[in-house]
Amino acid sequence: MFVSHLESAIDGTQLPANQLQTMHADRPLWVRYNLNAVGRWFEKEKLRDREPTMWRYRELLPLPNGVRPVSLGEGMTPILECERLGEEFGLRDVWIKDESHLPTGSFKSRGLAMAITMAKHFRVKRVALPSAGNAGGAAAAYAARAGMECFVFMPEDTPVINQYECQLAGAKTFLVNGLINDCGKIVRQGKEAMGWFDLSTLKEPYRIEGKKTMGLELAEQFDWQLPDVILYPTGGGTGLIGMWKAFEELRELGLLESKKMPRMVSVQSTGCAPIATAFDRGERFAEPFPNAATIASGIRVPAAVGDFMILDAVRASKGLALSVEESRIREWLELTCRLEGIAVCPETAACVGALESLTARGWIKRNDRVVIFNTGAAQKYVEAIRSDLPRLNMNSSIDWERLASGAGSLPSTSHVVALTHSEVVVAEEAAPVPVESVADVAELPTITVTETLPVEAPEGLPV
Repeated sequence: MFVSHLESAIDGTQLPANQLQTMHADRPLWVRYNLNAVGRWFEKEKLRDREPTMWRYRELLPLPNGVRPVSLGEGMTPILECERLGEEFGLRDVWIKDESHLPTGSFKSRGLAMAITMAKHFRVKRVALPSAGNAGGAAAAYAARAGMECFVFMPEDTPVINQYECQLAGAKTFLVNGLINDCGKIVRQGKEAMGWFDLSTLKEPYRIEGKKTMGLELAEQFDWQLPDVILYPTGGGTGLIGMWKAFEELRELGLLESKKMPRMVSVQSTGCAPIATAFDRGERFAEPFPNAATIASGIRVPAAVGDFMILDAVRASKGLALSVEESRIREWLELTCRLEGIAVCPETAACVGALESLTARGWIKRNDRVVIFNTGAAQKYVEAIRSDLPRLNMNSSIDWERLASGAGSLPSTSHVVALTHSEVVVAEEAAPVPVESVADVAELPTITVTETLPVEAPEGLPV
């Protein structure tokens, strides 16, 4: 292990890396490495013989020597050229790095694999976190893999697949009548009584290091030449921060083929845009965003503890932060899936909106190499998917010309997948068939945030 120390991101205070740490002055910590020592061991040629997983960059990860990672097989994710999507906006070099191939269907596998690995190394037995989307499921899965107890607190309108995967992996999962920040308050309130370790975004130092591997992979996949622009959906911001850290470390190690660094673009929705608002105002810290609402649940984070780290990275890269129109996210999602066959999530659809906007403004040029990160699989967002399928009547002849145009012989029924009980009509004559929703199957308990929470810890609870 080449970790030298931990460092406060807010004031530079150094902390030892050989013990469990959370934050300093209520702000995140960096993991710092002895890069001179790393440079003597880490060579591009050595990667050729290593397994194609996120752990191949071990010299730049905090894992101590001899410690096995808690893994579900985090393979390198594909980088896919998107010619038709680029042509849609007059661009020649657009790519999507598809993180939905990871074990839990999203980029959260990287950060939580690393965080749970380090928690296990430090003998943590119980973890807790707030989640408005994919982090909860990833934490639950890796905690199960590690034999660790996990508590997850989710806004009650969190995508139902995310709710279900938490419970399926054995996490004690609760729905909260509030936003992710309210869920975070519950984690903080219960820390002393319940003895759990807080895995919240940037409230421990290792999720960044897991997310950092996105940047290391990207550099390797592009033969150590970084793209001109990276479009990244931003909620808590760990991925953007981690990638920029990776690029800086690679530059210091002299491993990049060019001094060019990508312009980092932090993308949010007009329904929740604290980082974009702070960027426009020229501020380093973001004010909490009021009445946050977006179908892109992963970027519905009204206040991020690492706000200044996001904004520092964006500005250092000569990039920007912007918000795109909430009402058009479904449109961009459907456009990308239709043009490229890549099942992008709503958060990534927002990045396609940013691509459209920045190209129209001339900020992105025709020959720029642009990378969009698909942070999760569309299939995990059933609430955001519209279905308007034409129907065929087997009791009448098929009009093949209409069929070729995509039309059916019966009126289509337009709907959006719902969270509550619904009825499915399989043919014009069919009787309604009641369908249980996934939320009903999960039967998750609900917490009201206005209540005082009596929290009791079991006797002799190990931490």
